[in-house]
Amino acid sequence: MATVKQVLDIARKELGTKESPANSNNVKYNTWYYGKAVSGSAYPWCMAFVQWAFAQAGIPLPLKTASCGALMNAAKKAGLWVTKDFQPGDIVIYDFSGKKSTTEHTGIVESVAGAKVTAIEGNTSQTGSQSNGGMVCRKVRSTGLIVGAVRPQYQKKEEIKMDNTPSPAHKEAVEWAKKNKILNGNAQGDLMLSQPVTRQQLCSILYNFAKSIGKA
Repeated sequence: MATVKQVLDIARKELGTKESPANSNNVKYNTWYYGKAVSGSAYPWCMAFVQWAFAQAGIPLPLKTASCGALMNAAKKAGLWVTKDFQPGDIVIYDFSGKKSTTEHTGIVESVAGAKVTAIEGNTSQTGSQSNGGMVCRKVRSTGLIVGAVRPQYQKKEEIKMDNTPSPAHKEAVEWAKKNKILNGNAQGDLMLSQPVTRQQLCSILYNFAKSIGKA
């Protein structure tokens, strides 16, 4: 199971993606969801985008659906529905009237600041239609427009197993490599000590060693 960061990284890479042609709803997220290319007014894709992003991360949602309302109801039954204290990784569902009586649009929360959320949303726009704009955008919206949010079950940081403990035979060498910044690990701090080394990783290790002795 993936983390919030992994889901958001996937969503961020889609920013700027547009349906083609304009106003067609012909977009890769719909093709993935329906299993074929579709177009027309019957295929809005804000929820298809959300479903696609979570599927890429390997995180199950309470229902595979293109309907905001259907996912909301499934989340309520699964105990995954929240209506306040929104946080990154939540799937927010909007009613742009502010009445919170309909389910009009959706997005993945990237950050929260006071009464505002920043979310990555499919099928919206920067200046045009907000619920059928044809593009993946980053949007800042008032929490007053949010009906509620689905809070998926993410992998917690403490559940991520780090491969950072060397065997006694290699401990001295590993500590030396860490101290001299030759062995750095990944962004999460995992040294991946028992994992195979790719050619590009080997290049980085050799380069780091060359820097440590003033040869790079």
